[in-house]
Amino acid sequence: MTNPWTPEIELSSQEASKLIGTQFPQLNPIKICFLGLGFDNTVFKVNNQYIFRFPRRTIAVDLLKTENKLLPHLTNTLNLSIPDPIFFGSPSSTYPWPFTGYRAVKGETPGQLTEERRLLSVDLIAEFLRTLHQFPIDTAKNLHVPNDQLNRLSIPIRRKKLEENVNIAITDGLIKNPKVIGNYLKRLKNVEVNQELALVHGDLHFKNLLVDNKGLITGIIDWGDVHIGHPAVDLSIVYSFFPPAGRKRFYEIYGRVDEITMFLARFKAIFTSVMLVRFAHDQNNQEALDAAGQALNLALAD
Repeated sequence: MTNPWTPEIELSSQEASKLIGTQFPQLNPIKICFLGLGFDNTVFKVNNQYIFRFPRRTIAVDLLKTENKLLPHLTNTLNLSIPDPIFFGSPSSTYPWPFTGYRAVKGETPGQLTEERRLLSVDLIAEFLRTLHQFPIDTAKNLHVPNDQLNRLSIPIRRKKLEENVNIAITDGLIKNPKVIGNYLKRLKNVEVNQELALVHGDLHFKNLLVDNKGLITGIIDWGDVHIGHPAVDLSIVYSFFPPAGRKRFYEIYGRVDEITMFLARFKAIFTSVMLVRFAHDQNNQEALDAAGQALNLALAD
């Protein structure tokens, strides 16, 4: 099975620095620091002020373009900070794709957090998603935000992939309680996704959150998967980031949803968390592996 994070292009810090310095000479001399990898992008911090993201795969190029069009329309409407694209890099003879630079959003990617610290952000995330999901669909369409083209919530389509990734993770010793997820898979049933639509972030998990030194969420990053889709795609964060004690409070602020939406949100949380466990292991990133494992355990908790 081919991993979805396998890159087409690996960009070094030196190569990125040269691209940025050539196209944006006002940033010279460049002080660059490698921040990390996602499935689709390589990320660098520049001059301690800006974040530059470079696609690693062809699929990321159109995602980046959509993000660049949409984010300026969201910046002043949300209660949490989001990236503000200000540098728009062009393809060159050494790198075939556009790239983007943003003002850095304050905060750090969370590692493992206590339940008490997680509960501090329930109200913030609930308000954030309530506002985001009320963004006018027509405006999003005019900005060429796509519909969900990946069937993110289709259990018939995604179940086999989930089972394959669970089996690999168990074989690699990455899941501490395989019986729990095994029981979940046995109980997993196909449900029909209703046609409720909203503007959704599309990839809301711990790697795309930023927190302060108390664990309080300060920002939401990596909007490459933004699309018009079912709110359950984003509501997955309710299950992968918050303990059961915070979920009732979340829905009191966000608004009530039906049981099928909650069922699908948990499915998405488990699917994504298993992928993140495998990705962290593949990257030999123990901190991310521990955080992904904690996210998976939360998503499986009733």
